[in-house]
Parts: sequence; structure tokens; C-alpha cells
Amino acid sequence: MNSWQGLSFEAQGTGISVPLSEQINLLGGLLGRVIETQASPEVLGLVEELRQLTKQAITQQEPHLRDQVIERIKRLDLQEIEWLLRAFTTFFYLVNQSEQQEIIRINRERAHLLPEAGRVDSIDEAVGILRRAGYELEDVLKIVSRLDIQPTLTAHPTEARRRTILYKQEFLASLIDQLRHSKPTPGERDELLYQVHNQIGLLVASDKVRASKPTVIDEVENGLHYLRNAIWETIPRIHKDVVDAIERHYNQTVEVPVFLKFRSWIGGDRDGNPNVTAEITRKTFSMHRRTALARYLEDLRSLRRDLSISELQLKIPETLYESIARDKEVLSLSAHEARQFVQEPFRQKISFMMQRIELARDGDYEIYNSANFIADLQLLAHALEDMGYENLVSHGRLGKLILRAQAFGFHMVSLDIRQHSRHHGNAVHALLKVSDVCDDYLGLAEEDKLALLTKELQNPRPLLPHGVKLEKDVQEVLNTFAVVKETVEWSPNALGSYVISMTHAVSHVLEVLLLAKETGLWHIEGDRVHSPIDVVPLFETIEDLDLAGVLLTNMFEHPAYKKHLEHRDNMQEIMLGYSDSNKDGGYWMANWALHKAKRRIGKICKDAGVDLRLFHGRGGTVGRGGGRAGQAIIAMPRIIHNGRIRFTEQGEVISFRYALPAIAHRHLEQIVRAMMIAPLRVADVEEDAVIMERVADVSMRTYRKLIDDPEFWPWYASSTPIEQISRLPIASRPVSRGSVHHVDFDDLRAIPWVFAWTQTRYIVPGWYGAGEGLQKLLKDHGSDLKRMYKQWPFFQAVLNSAQREMARARLDVASEYLTLSSDPEAGERVNRRIVEDYKKAEAAILEITGYENLYGHVPVFRKSVKLRNPYSDVLNLLQVELIRRSRNDLESDKERLIHALLLSVNGIAAAMQSTG
Repeated sequence: MNSWQGLSFEAQGTGISVPLSEQINLLGGLLGRVIETQASPEVLGLVEELRQLTKQAITQQEPHLRDQVIERIKRLDLQEIEWLLRAFTTFFYLVNQSEQQEIIRINRERAHLLPEAGRVDSIDEAVGILRRAGYELEDVLKIVSRLDIQPTLTAHPTEARRRTILYKQEFLASLIDQLRHSKPTPGERDELLYQVHNQIGLLVASDKVRASKPTVIDEVENGLHYLRNAIWETIPRIHKDVVDAIERHYNQTVEVPVFLKFRSWIGGDRDGNPNVTAEITRKTFSMHRRTALARYLEDLRSLRRDLSISELQLKIPETLYESIARDKEVLSLSAHEARQFVQEPFRQKISFMMQRIELARDGDYEIYNSANFIADLQLLAHALEDMGYENLVSHGRLGKLILRAQAFGFHMVSLDIRQHSRHHGNAVHALLKVSDVCDDYLGLAEEDKLALLTKELQNPRPLLPHGVKLEKDVQEVLNTFAVVKETVEWSPNALGSYVISMTHAVSHVLEVLLLAKETGLWHIEGDRVHSPIDVVPLFETIEDLDLAGVLLTNMFEHPAYKKHLEHRDNMQEIMLGYSDSNKDGGYWMANWALHKAKRRIGKICKDAGVDLRLFHGRGGTVGRGGGRAGQAIIAMPRIIHNGRIRFTEQGEVISFRYALPAIAHRHLEQIVRAMMIAPLRVADVEEDAVIMERVADVSMRTYRKLIDDPEFWPWYASSTPIEQISRLPIASRPVSRGSVHHVDFDDLRAIPWVFAWTQTRYIVPGWYGAGEGLQKLLKDHGSDLKRMYKQWPFFQAVLNSAQREMARARLDVASEYLTLSSDPEAGERVNRRIVEDYKKAEAAILEITGYENLYGHVPVFRKSVKLRNPYSDVLNLLQVELIRRSRNDLESDKERLIHALLLSVNGIAAAMQSTG
């Protein structure tokens, strides 16, 4: 095929790189051909017409051109609108894939150059920084030995794309990679282009909206997809990066412990999701185990193909024969294997290992465990090393498999259990009542609760009398603990932590211990506690963050909990919620309250002799704690930099970061790099903390003034697509903690709250309050703020994230949603308040940073936004029109209209590369 001309996207005019420009134009041409053949030349012309008008409206600063687009859209029938949505949504799928490929290309180019300092944001760079800072090899090894990095996958409802769309995008990415890097012949290139064209055609023809909400098991399977593919491939590579970097900078080959392990909430997080039951959690544990064992079988088959070493050619270590002899006492090879591998002991041993794994997969928990498996792998490694085949271990399949076995075990990923403190209180109340211990536990004061809980923890007898039936919700809590007990008996590492949402008191922690005791998961003998559970308090609201220090002090001093902590090696995990604190106090106060809480928690744990692991409940968007993970780590207070960290990976962030091994590697190496150089971080300056306190205080008051205004909620509910988002079948969890039919501010979850702001392009949770907060301080502290931006990583990170979100915002387009307001005059007042703070924030940020525009710290980001905006604007204007038609009952086919609205939500999510 000689020409793929279709749509002309003019990417080269945006300042992006030549390779990226060429790729986007190629894919745009292919998309145009698909639209022309699947729809019509007229639809293709309509796409071009609207794109050109919105682009001119931006470049020529002519708002009346956007008005022309609005009027043109009003005259379109629903089928035409649907085609526009499909076309522009698919375009963003292609752009997003192209930008990921561009990231991979740039990193490959940098790797080829490999300057002495190391590739930017790489592990090699981190080790180089430490060496130049005077760190000896022993110091670096000490830092690495303390690393404990645990990304945690969650099923938070922020992935708007169907799994079939994700898989098609992944396949498309592999085709694009072949086009760019395999140097195909003309014939091969033409064949690849046909395949890309076919995949784009399938993308366009595939429904972008799920027909129904995914089940929890669907979500578990989705998480496992990333674990068994990109993450499985990446973990050994990250480990090797550390070993190679130390060897390059210190000229020594060292052994490094596995420090990167994943966890999951999917199938274990029942807070606000009644669909996560004890039975679902049991099935999740089983799916994790079966997935790990299936992957080991695949890797062992490949290893068996490799290790064709014959005893007729080389002397085999006696230890291998001895191990095979022990295997033959309980197992036997098939006739085919015995005949085929008769003189190949490595293959014999691997065949026995595969047989054991198959039996373990089918339910025999005694035949093999992860420790046995690792021991067998290491036996193979030692045998090869004794024979002079060290490189087959360190640079071959076997070395990678040993690392995977150490990272994934037989459990694949440790599953956390999370539940709201209210449910634990209700369960304890019911148990104490049926056992005639206390009629009204919930009515007790905190001091009395603690006394009663302490007494009951010391009492060995169970509370629940035999044969007594409990209410369904209470029984479900106990069933969950029973599933945990059943699981840890055969796989202790399958369980992660037990996270308590909305932890407001020490009693909330002791209640979990009492429920664990009731189900055989906790008991005390003399002064010694025995329990496999790590209890994790979660602090979420601004008030909770402020009071966390007091609660932890009391918790560590409580006799029963102190004994529990001693049994858990004095290691305490503490989780901080980034979402609810932002919704509660606004962007600046949330960030500052979290920073202060981290400092307090770090000091309290240090004073108490407790080994802290901080768990960061960060969302994908800046408004929910998202942003550049490496920069966020560096910005944390010095006192909590101890090598340990956990953080959530939520929704669309998972598919972005872990769909492709090269992107997964880039993301994880930036985190490891940040954790390695974190000890170089200097302590905060107290004078700066005083200034930040004032900025945050003014910012929060400005934010609360906006959302507490009686006019605000009616405007938000009528002018944003929150109603459509609540209908979007993207997760098993409801969008509201209250009624599914009525949503108000207090009950609305943080995710849909941010989702709706992102859809309208206001992106208020990522910056609002900055204008008033910074302007108030600029007059008297302008020079301090400028210095803080240059020298204080925390202030720099917060300010950079805010200006990045402001750069993504499009207030001109957002104002079009005012036409949907139930009270236009009130809507204008709310909009005016937002615009005024934006202008103040922009002026203040530019004065503090010294940049000419909000893209100054990331010029490449400006190019991406410049490319996207004309197409994003069309999607927003289409969405406004669809909501207008829905409100005014202007379409006879209601189901089709609703579907188009949901498609518009997906399209804008793809354009913004974020949801909630």
C-alpha cells in the first residue's frame, strides 16, 4: 500500500519531536481511512471541520470560532455525534500510545549515550550521586539492604476503558514498537501497516463503554494481567539495575536482597463495597496462587529447554543427583520424560519441580512451598556455578526466576484486607451483647471501651456462644477473619496488612485485635502475643491527620497493643489518605496537613523505638495525591526516609504504568532512584513551615468558602457530568457512600468528585486556593517564597503539581458548562470565583518561579497540551450538547443518548489521561 492519507493532524506544528510527529501523523492517516470506510467521507470531513475551527479558535484567540463549533454541533443528529466521539476518542487512544512509545524511545537513546553521571532519574544515576557525595560501598549496600518498596494495586474506579480496549491498545503498542525499532523491509513494513490499520479499525468498531459494571473477580483478573506480564518481567530487571550500577561505580559484584514486592487491595478492600465478601476474598487468594504457579510452570519449561547439559559431556555435581534421588522417593517422571532426559540431570530435576508445582496448584499444599522452590532453584544455580556456568545464572533465565520466586512466592501478591472502623465496632458490639458481657458497647466512652477491650483480649474464652446466629453484616466481618485464618495457615505471605479506614481512636485498633482473637488469629500467652496480622490505621481527613500523633502515642503506650507490636518485630505500618483530605480541605491544606502528619508520625515512631513503614494512599490525579512519584518521595520529610514505603497504584494509573514492560521499568526505576538518594535530603527549615502554614490556612478558607456556599452544590450537580459519572459502569464499588439515587457533597466519594472536575476542565482539586493563599504572602514574603521554591523539595513539588494542573485546565471551555446550570446567575458567580483565583494563582506562581508561563518547569508538557487541546475541546463541546439534550428531553432514543454521554466521558478521560 503506497499511501495511508486520511486525517492530517499537523502534529509537527506543536513543537513535539520529529519521530513522535511522524508517528501521530501516520496513525492519524490510518484513523482517517478507517473513518472514511466505516462511516463516510462526510463524517471524515466533519471531523476535520470541527478540529480546524477549534484549533483556529485557540491559535487566533477568536472565541467566536468556538461558538461556530457549538452551533454546528447543535445541528448534528445523534449518529453524527456518536461518530465524532468514536473518532476523537480513538485519536486519543493513539496519541497516548504514541507518547508512551516516545518515552521508551527517549530512554533508549539516553541509555546509548550513558554519560558518566548516568541516565537521568535512573538507578545508575542514584548510585553515581551517592558515590560523588562520599558514600563508600558499605554505605550504599546499607541503603539498599534497608529498601522495602511495595507498590499496591487497587480497584479504585478510575479506569474508564474496557479491558478489551486496553488489550487492543497493548497489541497496537507492540506493532508500533516493531515499526519503529525492528527496521522492517518495505514488504514487512507494509504488512505491519495493514495490521495497525486493522487494529485501529477494531478500536473504532469496539464499544468504548462497558455493557455492565465489572465484578470484583473481573477486577482481580485485571490486576493479575499486569502482575503476570509487565510486572513479572520488570522486577528482575530493576534488581539487575542495582547490581550493575554498584558494579559500574564501585567495581565490585555484590548480592542484593529482593526489595521490590507488590501488594494488592483488589478483592480485599471491602470499605464501601458490599460486593467484596469473604467468599470473594477466598477466591482472590486462590486466583493469586494459581496465577503464580502457572507462571512458574511457564518459566520452568523455558529453563528446561535451556539446560540441556549432558552427563556424558560434563561432570555433574553430586548434590544434584542426591536431590533427584530424594524426588524419586515420592514422585516419578513420565515414561516420556524418563526416556528423553535419561542423561540430562538438570532437565530431570526441573521436571520433578514442575510436577510438584502442578500438584501444589491442584490443592496439595504439603508437596511444595515457595521456600522449597527457592531452595531447589538455588541448588540448580550452585550446580551450574560449580561447573563454570556462572553467567547462565546471573545473566540467564535461572537468575531471573530466583528473583521472581523471592518476590512473588507462591502467593503472587500479598492481599490487604480493608474495612471501615464502623463495621468492626458494630461486630464487637454484637459479640459483647450476645455473650452478656456488655449490652451497649457502642455507647461507652473511649476510656471505658479501652478498659473492656483490654480485659477481653486477656480472656482466652471466645465471645460467641455456640449455636447463636448473628446479623448478616456482623457474620460477614467474622467470615472475613475466618478466610484470613484459613489462608495464612497454608501461605502466611498471602496476607498483607489489615487496614482500618477512618481510624479515629485506639479502640478502633483494639477492636480488630479482638475480632482476630475471636477467630483464632490472635492470642496471648503470658506476656507474648501470637498473631500473623499487621494492623494499619488509616488517617484520611484533615482532622484525623492533625490528631494522628496523639492517637499513635496512645496506641504505642497501650499494654495490649505494645505486646502485639513486639511480636510483629516492632514494625508499624501507617496509612495516610490523600483523597479525602483534599476533598475536605482543598489542595494546599491537604498537602501541608499530610506533610506535617508525616513529620509527627516519623518523630513519634522514632521516639517509641518503632520501625515505621508509611503507606501513601495516593490517587492518579494531583487532586488525589498523584503526580511524579519520584519527586513526591524526595519531597517527604527527612525523618521518614528509612527505606520503607508503600503506595497505591489506582485505576487508569495501573494501565498507564504497567501495560508495557519498558514503561513499568521507567516508573519503578524512578521510585527506586528516589528512595536511594532520599538520605541526602536536608531537614525542613522551621521558618518556611510557618510561611507554608499561613499559605495553607488561607487556601483552605478560600476553598471552604467556595464549597460551603449554598449556591455551590446545586451548580456542581447541574453543571458537571457527575450524574453521568455515577452511571458509568467502571467499577464494582458505588460512587457514593449514601443512597445510589441521591448524591450530596458529604456522601460523594473523592474519586467521582475529582472525575467531574477533570471532565469539565476546571480541575479545581489540583490547584484551587493557590491564588488567594500565595497572593496573601507574596507582599511580605516574596523573597522567602522564591527561595523556598528553589531550595525546599516539598514546596517545589506542591507548586509544580499545581501549575501542571492549571496548565491542563481550560477555563474558556469549562465556562461552556455554565449553560447547563440550574441557576445561571449563581453559576456565573461560582465560575467567576474560580476564574479569579486562577488568575491570582497564575500571577503568583510565575512571580515565585520566574518562569514566563505555567509550563516553564516541563516544556515538553506544553507541547503535549498544545497537540491535545483542539481535539479535547471538541469532546467537551459534544458532551455539553449531549447533557443539554438529555436534560431537555430532545432525543427519542434515550438509551442511545445515555450511551453517547458515557462515551463522551470516556473520550475526555482519554484526552486528559486521567479521570479521578
